[in-house]
Amino acid sequence: MKKRLLSLALIAVMAVTMLAGCGAKKSDVYYLNFKPEQAEQWEALAASYQEATGVTVKVVTAASGEYETTLTSEIAKSDAPTLFQVNGPIGLANWKDYCYDLTGSDIVGQLTSDTYALKDGDATYGVGYVIESYGIIVNKKLLQEAGYTVDNIKSFADLKKVAEDITAKKDTLGFSAFTSAGMDGSSDWRFKTHLANLPIYFEYQADGINTTDAIKGTYLDNYRAMWDLYVNNATCEGKDLSAKTGDDAVAEFVGGQAVFYQNGSWAYGDLVTKGGMNADDLTMIPIYVGVGDEANQGLCTGTENYWCVNKNADEEQIKATLEFMNWCVTSEEGTKAMADMGFVIPFKNAAETENIFVKADNEMTAAGKTPVSWNFTTMPSEDWKNVLGTALTAYAADPTDANWDAVVKAFVDNWAAEAAK
Repeated sequence: MKKRLLSLALIAVMAVTMLAGCGAKKSDVYYLNFKPEQAEQWEALAASYQEATGVTVKVVTAASGEYETTLTSEIAKSDAPTLFQVNGPIGLANWKDYCYDLTGSDIVGQLTSDTYALKDGDATYGVGYVIESYGIIVNKKLLQEAGYTVDNIKSFADLKKVAEDITAKKDTLGFSAFTSAGMDGSSDWRFKTHLANLPIYFEYQADGINTTDAIKGTYLDNYRAMWDLYVNNATCEGKDLSAKTGDDAVAEFVGGQAVFYQNGSWAYGDLVTKGGMNADDLTMIPIYVGVGDEANQGLCTGTENYWCVNKNADEEQIKATLEFMNWCVTSEEGTKAMADMGFVIPFKNAAETENIFVKADNEMTAAGKTPVSWNFTTMPSEDWKNVLGTALTAYAADPTDANWDAVVKAFVDNWAAEAAK
């Protein structure tokens, strides 16, 4: 009987052990990637690192527009991300309690400037890992077919004239001026965040500030004019934008259906590497909105991409994560991979990129043009962006003054309300 009980006990222990073995092993490094455009490249780089070092690197990519939701869900799991991203001071305020102090780490020492260190007091909680630019991507070949070159576009008035002329001739030309300004979650950030940066930037410039709890909306008429230009000269009607996606815009541009496409340097892979477009046919021009010294305006250049390490991870995971980060920005393979992703990384060993949009930014800066800084990192919340996006979508479908008043309310009144929270 005793032997039988002992056997049963041993079987029970073995069963528990086997079940434990079947459970998910914690990754040495778990990177929650913010950028869907580079998902495959990050996975390949992680696999290469794992093969070379034996360190397991798990990469999960959040869906476009769903990063905060995904991070909130994943951070609570036993196998939580060890490496994640915040978008600047506002994002850090939400996640600081999870952030490991990077002060004195190798990766902070590799930064080309401490302006790319995200600090709170004396602590460094994040490092900017990529500097990017966005503007209006131009198919120069189609533009020439329409009778113009980029030299003809030096202001909002110039862009409006060219776009409306293309629209007037689109049946003959066989293409439109702009791709669809899709307002689903995979695309609306281009307009509720990136385009919205312009009126914020110019208001901050005029008022000599770099953040505010009460935006005035000084340049929202210019925001409206640009949004009207996108909507009225695109591949689809404004009422259809709520269902249009980021993939639709890419397909339209790659397929030669439009001359202009608002996006950033990160789109290089979608257009050239995957889309097969000739890089020599492409360039990027500033987003002109009819404000300031447009002749000397550059692209919107900056970062909202700050790596943070989860301080609640195991000590060995934190160590492994720091080593992986440092390898990405110092090794030949890591820096080349990041350059191939279209990233300009602010680290000493950065590799030169073939990205034509990065080169356009470098050329403008060298020519003395002033880059437009990324001020959307001061937007008070994701809810603020979402409310603005909903109002923009409603206005695009029915562009009345009353519907634009709702956009202004979402921009100004809701800014104050969200900042107060």
